[in-house]
Amino acid sequence: MGLQELLKELHGDRAFMENVSAWPIQPARAGSYVPLPEDINPALRIALEKRGITRLYSHQAECRRLVREGHDTVVVTPTASGKTLCYNLPVLERLMEEPGSRALYLFPTKALSQDQQAALGQILSGGLSIPVYTFDGDTPSSIRLAARQGGRLIISNPDMLHTGILPNHTKWMEFFQNLRYLVLDELHVYTGVFGSSMANLIRRLQRICRFYGSRPQVIAASATIGNPAELAARLIGRPVKAVEGSGAPGGEKHLILYNPPLVDARQGIRRGVVLESRRLALRLLKAGIKTIVFAQSRISAELIAAYINNSLANVYNSNQRIRVESYRGGYLPSERRAVEKGLRDGTIQGVVSTNALELGIDIGGLDAAVLAGLPSSAASAWQRAGRAGRSGEVSAAFMVGSSSPTDQYLVKHPDYFLGRSPESAYINPDNLYILADHLKCAAFELPFEDSEHFGADSGEMLAFLEEQGVVRHTAERWFWSDRSYPSEGVSMRGRSSENVVIVDTSAGANTVIGEMDAHSARELLHDEAIYLHRGEQYMVKRLDLENHHAYVERSTVNYYTDAITKSDIKVLTNDGRRSIAGAEEFLGDLLVRSNASSYKKIRFGTHENVGFGEISLPEDEMHTRGIFLAFARDSPAGKAWEAVPAAMQAPTAARTATLMRVSAPIFLLSQPGDLGIAARVQDPHFKESGIYIYDNYPGGIGLAETFSGRLEEIIRAALELAAGCPCMEGCPSCIGAMDERDELPDNPKTAVIEFLRTWIE
Repeated sequence: MGLQELLKELHGDRAFMENVSAWPIQPARAGSYVPLPEDINPALRIALEKRGITRLYSHQAECRRLVREGHDTVVVTPTASGKTLCYNLPVLERLMEEPGSRALYLFPTKALSQDQQAALGQILSGGLSIPVYTFDGDTPSSIRLAARQGGRLIISNPDMLHTGILPNHTKWMEFFQNLRYLVLDELHVYTGVFGSSMANLIRRLQRICRFYGSRPQVIAASATIGNPAELAARLIGRPVKAVEGSGAPGGEKHLILYNPPLVDARQGIRRGVVLESRRLALRLLKAGIKTIVFAQSRISAELIAAYINNSLANVYNSNQRIRVESYRGGYLPSERRAVEKGLRDGTIQGVVSTNALELGIDIGGLDAAVLAGLPSSAASAWQRAGRAGRSGEVSAAFMVGSSSPTDQYLVKHPDYFLGRSPESAYINPDNLYILADHLKCAAFELPFEDSEHFGADSGEMLAFLEEQGVVRHTAERWFWSDRSYPSEGVSMRGRSSENVVIVDTSAGANTVIGEMDAHSARELLHDEAIYLHRGEQYMVKRLDLENHHAYVERSTVNYYTDAITKSDIKVLTNDGRRSIAGAEEFLGDLLVRSNASSYKKIRFGTHENVGFGEISLPEDEMHTRGIFLAFARDSPAGKAWEAVPAAMQAPTAARTATLMRVSAPIFLLSQPGDLGIAARVQDPHFKESGIYIYDNYPGGIGLAETFSGRLEEIIRAALELAAGCPCMEGCPSCIGAMDERDELPDNPKTAVIEFLRTWIE
């Protein structure tokens, strides 16, 4: 059965349609084509034609034109619209025209780098001899030497550029002297703290290039976001031209918002998203439809894949057993490559993935996507839905709501979801904490001239670093004077990159089967946890956090585990109290502690609780900077707080914090996850009601201080956002969605609006 026939069958299935809240159809669109340019290199033309490329999409031709004219350019088109050729074509042309020229491609993950090398290899196999090398943490030392000496196109990632290439730029002298193009793919990933670090990394790269006499032109590519040209310009420090209209053809796409059926109407309990997504995926796969399922967590991805494979154990299509694999972070590179290859060559018919496959890795043509729970942003949802339909044929995306209030709101208000514009991305390259870190790295790489400009206040920052003893000033230049290697102590992503290696010790073996970040390991790899890995289950025998190892053995128990975590905030220092925007503010150092204290044992299949266990791990502590906004008794905020009924104070405080979390990134140039916000009806330290706002990064990065400086604007924006939202009692865009099981005496949205209005006005 083809997808079109299955969709027709589903449309006539009354039991299925009762749970569908919306089924819009995007019509097929014709492609807009341009002939291959007459002035293209003949050898490159032949190589492209061997790959079946005899004409360009209009946006590819426009991007080539702008690049050939010397403009920094960003192309923003949907998934599977040929963005890769937008930069490969002009770059390969330049490398062929100028035998000495070089190009640097940066991708946010190693998996994308490997994927790009494979794509380039297919074009170059048509008779072109341009040395292409991937240079990352997995590159052997022998190949690294060849890449430095003879690589004309280097594919890497920000972390390797940060710690491996720029600090050793003298080994790359010829490469930097002749660097003509810098390609930045998946631009939408570079937001918040990561994006702010990326902007400073590009400043350092441009500085090295100026030293060697080059000025690389930038070509960027991005999925759909709200402000692509603005983000690209902030990242590279100069204006860019944007190409936003897609000329690629697209097949008809069905978007189906699906709410699992109720199993307990009285309590509003619905069938679980894991089991319902499995059921939908099985229906698609049995019909011979290649399918991707996006899960919201590692455990969900493993469970859905295992359930599907168990159900398909004796099901065959065209005399071939249907094969489904899971895909997530933490797998060995060889495992990920095998899954990607299987999807491309058709030996794997389905995949269950976390957001690891949300980015543009080539996984061949998929016909359907099942979203097991809706992601936190509209841009991410559309990106996942776009992974189906790459062949231009009919495709479908099933968006399955989980039991969370946000998901329930979205599937019950389809116009809200379908009408949302993609979110904008924000960065702040001149954040003083981030700038100081990269300024140290830049000083290590090259001395600073007195007249040199590196972001805002770089002169004052260098003087501060001299007081710290890490740089010294002499002969109108600033020199690195510390013995340390600064880039090793600076994380591009704001957190420690230490991973826990997972070792299988079954039957006396000591085989590495994966890895996981240390923070997640506390919840997923604690002693006695069940670790799920590609259809196999392992019991964790010992988690050694100090040495970054987890030792596991194969297991056959009939349950998996889910950790229960608790968090706490402790005030370490109080730098002072001041009145600000009608509240009392305390600024200081905070200790944010989180701890996985126990875990549930959940039976496979039925998902019923079958027991509990204790977790004995030291608390995960983060020392950071933050503020406490106290609703002090005599302040405007305190008087507004006293007017809130006692039964509404807890939800009002929590939902005011939610509003601030939504509003603050616009003023702080950050992402919501960069900031931690916690409401307190009665804080044990300050003995007052209020809200904690803290940097969600060890040591702090200055966001909390910036927050207090923009507090009145943030409160007014929060009030305007809530008052102007057309929802009745709250939604994901304002105070958060109402949970059907909440029993509140008053409308929570009205209570929040009245509280904020009385506070600020």
